Amino acid sequence: MNRKEFLRTMAGGTLGVAALADVAFAGLSNVSSLETAPFKQAPLPYDFAALEPSIDKMTMEIHYGKHHAAYVKNLNDAVKGTEFEKKSLEEIIKSISKAPTAIRNNGGGHWNHTFFWEVMGPKKGGAPKGAVADAINGQFGSFDKFKEEFGKAATTRFGSGWAWLVAKGGKLAVGSTPNQDNPLMDVSDVKGTPILGLDVWEHAYYLHYQNKRPDYIKAFWDVVNWDVVAEKLKKA
Repeated sequence: MNRKEFLRTMAGGTLGVAALADVAFAGLSNVSSLETAPFKQAPLPYDFAALEPSIDKMTMEIHYGKHHAAYVKNLNDAVKGTEFEKKSLEEIIKSISKAPTAIRNNGGGHWNHTFFWEVMGPKKGGAPKGAVADAINGQFGSFDKFKEEFGKAATTRFGSGWAWLVAKGGKLAVGSTPNQDNPLMDVSDVKGTPILGLDVWEHAYYLHYQNKRPDYIKAFWDVVNWDVVAEKLKKA
C-alpha cells in the first residue's frame, strides 16, 4: 500500500486525515504551533519507509496515521466551544495548567509528534557538528556522554513519555516527561526550549523492538536530523 492509498483508507475512519491524501511530502514548520483551531496534522517530510531500518514502515504508518491523527481529532473536539478554540497550540501548551486534561493530553500529543517527525530524517544521524556539537561538548563533556545521559532519561522514564534535550539560559539539559507533557508546559518538571525529543511510548517502537526500548533508543541516533536540531538551537 502506498502513502495515498493508506491515507484514503484512513479517511474512511474517524481520524479525519482525508485532507492529507493529496498533500505532497514537505518539510514541517512552526505552523502547528501558531495556528488556531481547527488544528491540522502536517504531512511528513519523508516517506513512511524512509527511516528504515531504525524505524520500520508499519510503525510509522500506524504512529503517524493513527496515533498522531487521533490526537489532532481529539484536540479539536476538546477545544470546540471553549476559550481554547481561539488560542494557538503554543499558547495552550505554555499555560496548560489552565486547560482540562483532554486538552493537555491531546494538545501535547499533537505538539510532541509534530516536533518528533521534524527532528528525524533519512540518511541522517551520526555526530552533530558546529554549534550543536560545541554546545553538547561544553555541557556534557562529549557526544558519547550526552548520548549516555539522554539514553538514561529515555530508558528510565517509567511507562509512557518522552526524553528531551532542551536549551535554557544559554545551557543545555536532558530530562524526561510523562505521557504527552513537554518542557514548554508550565506544569513540567523539565523546563526549556526543546531542541531534540524522543517518543518512548510503546506504540513508537513495539512492533519492531518489542520490549527492548534500549535497542530503539540506540537506533534513534541513526536518524537524528542534526541540521534541524541546529536550527532549533539557534532560535532557542
